[in-house]
Amino acid sequence: MKTDVEIAQSAKMQPITEIAARIGIEPNELELYGPYKAKISLDIMKRIEDKPQGKLVLVTAISPTPAGEGKTTTTIGLGQALNKIGKKAIVALREPSLGPVFGIKGGATGGGYAQVVPMEDINLHFTGDIHAVTTAHNLLAALMDNHLHQGNELDIDSRQIVWRRVMDLNERVLRNVVLGLGGRINGVPRESGFDISVASEVMAALCLATDLMDLKERFAKIVVAYSQQGQAITAGDLKAAGSMALLMKDAIKPNLVQTLENTPAFIHGGPFANIAHGANSIVATRLGVKLADYMVTEAGFGADLGAEKFFNIVCRYGQLVPDAVVLVASIRALKHHGGVKKDKLGEENLEALAQGMENLKKHLENIQKFGVPAVVALNEFPSDTSKEIDYVFSQCAAMQTAVSISRVWAQGGEGGIDLAEKLVLATEQGSQFKFLYDLNQPLKNKIDTICREIYGAGSVKYSAEANRMLQKYEESGFGDLPVCIAKTQYSLSDNAQLLGRPTGFEVNIRQVKLSAGAGFVVALAGDIMTMPGLGKVPAAENIDIKPDGEIVGLF
Repeated sequence: MKTDVEIAQSAKMQPITEIAARIGIEPNELELYGPYKAKISLDIMKRIEDKPQGKLVLVTAISPTPAGEGKTTTTIGLGQALNKIGKKAIVALREPSLGPVFGIKGGATGGGYAQVVPMEDINLHFTGDIHAVTTAHNLLAALMDNHLHQGNELDIDSRQIVWRRVMDLNERVLRNVVLGLGGRINGVPRESGFDISVASEVMAALCLATDLMDLKERFAKIVVAYSQQGQAITAGDLKAAGSMALLMKDAIKPNLVQTLENTPAFIHGGPFANIAHGANSIVATRLGVKLADYMVTEAGFGADLGAEKFFNIVCRYGQLVPDAVVLVASIRALKHHGGVKKDKLGEENLEALAQGMENLKKHLENIQKFGVPAVVALNEFPSDTSKEIDYVFSQCAAMQTAVSISRVWAQGGEGGIDLAEKLVLATEQGSQFKFLYDLNQPLKNKIDTICREIYGAGSVKYSAEANRMLQKYEESGFGDLPVCIAKTQYSLSDNAQLLGRPTGFEVNIRQVKLSAGAGFVVALAGDIMTMPGLGKVPAAENIDIKPDGEIVGLF
C-alpha cells in the first residue's frame, strides 16, 4: 500500500494557471510561485463583487481521538466529489504549522486519494505566510523592547507587558523565559515567553481581515502592554502597524493549489482551534463563494471548538452565512469515546459504540442551535462491521440527520459521491443561521453561554486574575467583543480525560487575554498551553530528504 507522500508524489498536477482559469481567475490576477502554486491578487474582489454567491459548507468533526476522524481528508474528498456530480466546487483549508508537521501529527494536507498538492511544499514553508506572521509579530516585540530601552516615553510598566514572542515550532523550554540579561546595553530585564506562531494575534488578524488596510488597522489596535497608570499601550502607539502591514503585504493574498483530482483549493492562514479561532482566512472564503457553486471549508478540531468559533467569530466579521455543515466521525473514534483502548478499536463493540455515539449527538445538537442543516460523514475503516454501521445510521435517523459512508481516502472523489449528493439536498433546505449569543451581553455571560450550551458544563469557575481582567476589559470598552475559548480539543470539557459526553462538570477559566486587533477576548480554560511541546518520538525523527531530492517520512 502506498503512503500518503508516495500517492502525492505520483499525482498528475495541472499547471496552476489552468486551475485558476477554470474558476474564472484571470492571468493578471495570479502571482506564480512555480508551476503549481500561486497567490491571488485581492484586486479580483472588485471585479467579481456583483457575482452571485455560491453555497458555503463547513466541515467539522466530533471531539478528536487518537483513532482518527479524517476531517481534512473528508473536506478535500467532498470537494472532489462535488465536481464529479457536476458542481463547481472549491475547497479552503488552513496552512499547516511546522510545529505539528515535525511534532506528533505530521502533515496536514489530507490523506490517501483525497489530498492537496504539492504536498511537500504545502507542509514545508509553502509561500512563507506563517514566516511573515512570525516576523511581523516579533518586529512588534522588538519595537516595544527598544522603546523601553530608549527612555520609555509611553511609561510602559514592564510588569504589565502582555506581548510575547513566537516561533513556528513546538518548543516547551521557551514557554517561560527571562529577557534582557547581561547589563543595561542588552535591554530591560523581565519575564516573558514564546507562543507558537499560529496562536499569534497577528495570525488571527490576518485570517479575520478583509484586505491589507483592514489588517493594518487591526494591527494598530493590538494591545501590547499597560502603562504605570493602567492605560493600554497599542502597536499604534509604538508606530509599528505600518511596518507590520508591509511585512504582510503578500501574506494577505490567498494561496491557490489543487487536489489530486485537480479541484481548486485555497490554503490560507492557519490558526489552531484549541488556542485560537481555528479557521482559514475570510478573504479566501469570500473569494470562494463568489467563484464556485460550493465553497467547502473546514474548522479545526471538534465542532465545540472550530465550528463554534467559525459561527460566532468568523461569520460575524466576514458577514458569512453557512448553508450546511458536514460532521465527520468514524466508528473507531466513537468507540474510543465509549471507553475502548486504541489497540481494541478493530473489534466489534456495540455497547461502547452506543456510549461514544453520545459525543456525536451532542455535536449535532450544538450545530442545530445555530440553525444550519447538517450531514454526518462516517469515515470508513476496514474494521467497521455492518452492525456498527447500521447502529450509527439508525441513531442519525432518529435525530432526522442524513448520514453517508465516506470512502474518499481509498477512492478519492468517487468515494464521496453519496455524501456530495446528500449535502446538496441539505443545502436546499435553507439555512436559518443565527449566532449563539448577542455581543451586547457581558463577557462573562458569553463565556458562560458557550460553556453551558456547547460544552454541557454545569458551572464555570473564574480565577481571581480572570475576574479582574474581565472587569478591566469591560471598563475599557472591550465588553462587546466575541469570545474565543482556548481549551483541550480531546473533550467537550476542559479535562482531556473526560471523553464521550460528560455532563455537570466545571469549566475553570484561569486566564483571559485581550486580542483587540483580531477582535475577540481569549479565555484560557483548564491547563491548555499556547506553546506545544514535542512528543517522545517526534515526527521530525522520521522525516528525511534523499540525495535526489525525494522527501520521505512526511505523513
